[in-house]
Amino acid sequence: MAEVGENSCREAEEHDGTNSRNVPEPVWGTGDPAVTVPRELWSSNHHPRKKLVLHVDLNNTILVSDTVMALGTEAALEYFLSTVTWGKMSKHGKWEWLSDSASLLPPCADAVTYHSYFGRTPGFTSSAGRRFRGILDEHLDLLRWPEGTKGDRELSVKGEGGKLYHWILPSFFQLLKDLAQEGREFAIIFRSFGNDLPRTLSAVAKALNEGAHPLFPDLPDLKINVNMTPGKIRCSKKGIVLSRAEDRMSTRDGERGLYQYFSSVQGLVGFQDHFDWWASNTYSIRGGKPLWVDPFDPHVQHIFIDDNIRQDDEHTIVHPKVFLDPGGTETRTACTSELYDITLVQTDLLQAISQSDYFTQRVHICLENYERNLQQGAG
Repeated sequence: MAEVGENSCREAEEHDGTNSRNVPEPVWGTGDPAVTVPRELWSSNHHPRKKLVLHVDLNNTILVSDTVMALGTEAALEYFLSTVTWGKMSKHGKWEWLSDSASLLPPCADAVTYHSYFGRTPGFTSSAGRRFRGILDEHLDLLRWPEGTKGDRELSVKGEGGKLYHWILPSFFQLLKDLAQEGREFAIIFRSFGNDLPRTLSAVAKALNEGAHPLFPDLPDLKINVNMTPGKIRCSKKGIVLSRAEDRMSTRDGERGLYQYFSSVQGLVGFQDHFDWWASNTYSIRGGKPLWVDPFDPHVQHIFIDDNIRQDDEHTIVHPKVFLDPGGTETRTACTSELYDITLVQTDLLQAISQSDYFTQRVHICLENYERNLQQGAG
């Protein structure tokens, strides 16, 4: 997998017309989504003065649904399971499972996910993936809206048999609380290909402004402003254009401007990314959601959290564009493995459902690795 990433990096740099000469090599992330940082170490090892800008996907990251594929809660979770369960085709043409558990990373070098081999499979856990039915049922139970509380039209969603589920994962709201309690300056930028930004922004605003979430009634104390006007990011061979309300920026005016724009965001905003551009680039890094990274900036750290981030650059969803020089305007495309667990977080949806501090843990792992990278660059 590492070899594929290296080849993709070279191809992407040729595509951009840039290269990585004289650029400090970032420290690789852990590469292991199971690694956690003890809670008692978080506050002591980080400087709250550094601003965090978190780019957060929606579908199968903080929402267990997928509007692009018209999947509800049960179907979306079942689809996700097919992307994190591993096997291979035998010499006799029969599919063989290589693990009874779900994992973002393969259990061995020749393993492939069921989804990557067979594509979308409705009813996955009722057919080929029957052995994973218990995982599905367990996490659906964890997603249930609190018993004894009234469902909320914006914050809860009905599933099969009229069951009520969380629309937005509680671990996302826990992340907001944790960052605020650390005294850290941060902003949240929703980045979605789908059309669910308006509803998500409205639901989050209701929880943050009205205290309407039964598990987080004190969210209004955080004083987080939600901008209800979603923007758009559109890509073409001519460049990238960002627009929202009266704001309009383009890479034709320089990439530094878009980095500064995202770095200056306050509160919570949302942008719809360009799905057709990703599809036209065969769902590879070259057509992914753009993310500008300045490894020389000690004051702002950008982190992108998305379930479709892959260490195989031919099948990943974020396009990291790393500045070559301090204060410079030229960027290079960085391969995913270079920034994995530094500025890129591949969401483990199952852990995001089962662990209330999942997103907080992942962010702090990135903080640790990013700080180490800055120190090495300075040395």
